[in-house]
Amino acid sequence: MGRLIYSMFTSLDGYASGPDGSSDWGGADADVHTFLSERMRAVGTYLYGRRMYEVMAFWQTAHELPDAPDFVREFAAVWQAADKVVYSTTLTAPTTPRTRVERAFDPAAVRALVAGRDHDVTIDGPTLAAHALRAGLVDEVQPLVAPVAVGGGLRFWPDGLRFDLALADQHRFANGTVWLRYRRVPAA
Repeated sequence: MGRLIYSMFTSLDGYASGPDGSSDWGGADADVHTFLSERMRAVGTYLYGRRMYEVMAFWQTAHELPDAPDFVREFAAVWQAADKVVYSTTLTAPTTPRTRVERAFDPAAVRALVAGRDHDVTIDGPTLAAHALRAGLVDEVQPLVAPVAVGGGLRFWPDGLRFDLALADQHRFANGTVWLRYRRVPAA
């Protein structure tokens, strides 16, 4: 049985994207990408909302860039090897292989999907992850905290949700980014 993991960049002040919608401050340098490539080998399925999928679809062809460094080619290969499920009411068809589109987030279907896998599943994007967090489906949260405060934007955590966590692991990068791995603490 796999685990459902919410993982993405967040600013130090808790935003997944800034007021302008950008997350170019994320801190994904070569060291971070190399680390994430290793961590993502255990992930066989990515769950995305449309906007996050459109950002991540870059990795389908990133390895073809003439000047693509080794860490880009490696991350692209890991991303391409996984299945993707995109939750969208507006996307008519996927633009990448190994991808299917679902019209609505169904907690029971996601629970069954994760339980039926022998690999981990990530849910990426704070809007989609809010549904899974509220439904109690998320087993781990793995934020990459960038050393920047953006002052507003799309929050990493949904409002009004109490979610107790226990720190299981951490990794610090030379660029100031910190990866944290928290396990969900079941409600008493």
